[in-house]
Amino acid sequence: MSKINHEYIETYIRGLLNNEDKLLLELEGYAEKNNVPIIHPEVRQLIGILLQTGGYEKILEIGTAIGYSALSFVKKNENITVDTIELNEDMVKLAGENIEKAGYDDRIKIIYGDASKVVPELEKKYDVIFLDGAKGHYIHMLEDCLRLLNPGGMIISDNVLFRGMVASDELVKRRKITIVKRMRKYLEALSDHPRLDTSIIPIGDGLAISRLVR
Repeated sequence: MSKINHEYIETYIRGLLNNEDKLLLELEGYAEKNNVPIIHPEVRQLIGILLQTGGYEKILEIGTAIGYSALSFVKKNENITVDTIELNEDMVKLAGENIEKAGYDDRIKIIYGDASKVVPELEKKYDVIFLDGAKGHYIHMLEDCLRLLNPGGMIISDNVLFRGMVASDELVKRRKITIVKRMRKYLEALSDHPRLDTSIIPIGDGLAISRLVR
């Protein structure tokens, strides 16, 4: 559980989600068993709705893990393609296998490397950029994300409340102080940025949705 909402609320909401996709259910089970962080089911559902209603097609994901979120994205629209960046070599291999098994290797491209070095080198434009990698790096990649974003596009940032620590000093663990400080700066930057409209939602581990308006 995320510690953002009461456990009984999360359990109830997840019980209402109708996920009958066998592969995604299998990946959820693998992630839980092996302590691999993936997006929460209710976050997956919300992003899926945003992708469908916005007609977004080109997605950049930072943080592939086992390929769960990228697969959930492409399943929402046959025109969606995803470029996803991952630093962990084992995750790259596993995600590649999962994506190929699902038959989406023609629409999901895995880029092996450090996102903080890869993103500044990218030139391709995207409709949506999904940040789900190293939390302390979000703030450093913001300007490059804006450079890569199409007008009207969205930056979706996961885990922005970070187990509640970002919202309360009382919850901050000593070893997480730097990450929390950087995340607070990131949320302030999103909220104050003249080119963005941002909403921070207490769902999952905290989700920020920012739309490029000018």
